[in-house]
Amino acid sequence: MPSTVGAYLATRLEQLGLTHHFVVPGDYNLLLLDQLLANPRLTQVGCCNELNAAYAAEGYARARGAAALVVTYNVGAFSALNGVAGAYAEHLPVLLISGGPNTNDRGAGHRLHHTLGTEHLHYQYEIFRQVTCEAVQIAHAQDAPHLIDRAIAAALREQRPAYIEIPCNLAAAPCAAPSPFATLRPLRRSDPGALDAAVAAAAALLAAAAKPLLLAGPRLRPAGAGAAFARLAEALGCAVAVMPSAKGMFPEDHPQFIGVAWGPVSSPGCGEVVDWADLVLAAGPLWTDYSTVGWTAQPRPQRTIDAEIGRVRLPDADLSGVELAEFLVALAARVAPRPATLTQFARVRPPPAAVTVAAAAAPLTRAELARQVEAELDGRTTLVVETGDSWFNGMYAALPTGGGFEIEMQWGSIGWSVPATLGLALGLGPQRRVVTMVGDGSFQLTAQEVSTLIRARLPALLLLINNGGYTIEVEIHDGPYNRIKNWDYAGLIDVFNAADGAGLGLRARSGGELAAALVRARDHQGGPVLIECLLDRDDCSRQLLEWGRKVADANAR
Repeated sequence: MPSTVGAYLATRLEQLGLTHHFVVPGDYNLLLLDQLLANPRLTQVGCCNELNAAYAAEGYARARGAAALVVTYNVGAFSALNGVAGAYAEHLPVLLISGGPNTNDRGAGHRLHHTLGTEHLHYQYEIFRQVTCEAVQIAHAQDAPHLIDRAIAAALREQRPAYIEIPCNLAAAPCAAPSPFATLRPLRRSDPGALDAAVAAAAALLAAAAKPLLLAGPRLRPAGAGAAFARLAEALGCAVAVMPSAKGMFPEDHPQFIGVAWGPVSSPGCGEVVDWADLVLAAGPLWTDYSTVGWTAQPRPQRTIDAEIGRVRLPDADLSGVELAEFLVALAARVAPRPATLTQFARVRPPPAAVTVAAAAAPLTRAELARQVEAELDGRTTLVVETGDSWFNGMYAALPTGGGFEIEMQWGSIGWSVPATLGLALGLGPQRRVVTMVGDGSFQLTAQEVSTLIRARLPALLLLINNGGYTIEVEIHDGPYNRIKNWDYAGLIDVFNAADGAGLGLRARSGGELAAALVRARDHQGGPVLIECLLDRDDCSRQLLEWGRKVADANAR
């Protein structure tokens, strides 16, 4: 049977496994929203603004493997641009779907509202081409199926955002019905010769190494190579560390796991073993100034195998056309156990520090907050950490079996975590709980989306650290611009609740108050809980102090 452009898109979103899409209405996308609403298996989630909608879609893509947001032309799309760029940096397939001007206006020389006031109406498309792997403009309804499919297929293949622009007069126009979805599924295959050469060279290097070590990187997820990495780890039997943005991508209760490798701010004993290893195989790495602590902690190229998406770099070779998962599986069949780094970690790892429980009435400290948050995690919990000291407060928490961890380290846009919590909670479903650590400065950028968490009755827990400003920026370079106006954060929940919400706002000034608040949060039904945790503004982690100094040195070199 014939379809419409909007109905065709709705079917494709459903076939992608999406049950939600994030929207902000505007006159260029209203008919498209009607078409999407007509699909009973899709739920529209209205967000407070387009930036938040993009962050929410990014979080949803982490949970579901893809996401969609629908915005209006120019004023909506440009607000979403930051979040879409973040999805590109983080390797997440988010579909940015924008309503567009009536096709009759394009050649008529009309000057339209929500534009720059010029006759040129292609600049939005041209801008989004820079932050997507595929961008399409639909000019004729009969071309919509092909163009929509091209954008979706590219997003799935590249694990990056794609842009689809649908003119307002074509959303309900007739077009062909969708074909089977299998036609869009990407088939990743290595070049056989390149794969054989990469595996042979890597196997020879591992056989010659006395102290090899495996390092998990964040691009294991977009490559779909997590299981393949675990297979290689068990074949080698060596120590396994994770980069900070890959925390949670290798089970932390696995006997080969040694911690987070982050130079001078690594987990206890982990950095020393990484430095001691004579060969590091990094799978899906992303070397940046942040992940290398200002370029001080990147393994030397002559003792590193970088297995990336579509490429394997060895000390004396660079091979393209090699898919990461295929490479890791094939290599696992060619290696023998090399446990030296795991044995060494057992020697140098310091004994577990005695857990210090603060007096219940003592002022709340960062260390006590981190202790209680770690105790709050279970196998059904995903911990989300916002840019800032929340990175460090959550990075060293032990994840139990089944526990998840989400961080936006590559893009690092403050304010990301609250809307991403919305997307994650919807994408993960009621069987999981999302716990988010966010600083007060970051919260102020996207606080409105707490109202959508309340509207959707999602049981997320927000731990808001109120210490008077942008602590991470203070440690990189301080100035009066790092201080912010204080809010009544716990009281803000009553504002968002209005007459029909069931959110809960609490405040903790001491360890005892935080413990009591966490008990109330676990028992609360029908909406999110925000706990405002009051800390001294100079109470930050040792790791942030060290990391901030080295990043500042790198910025100033």
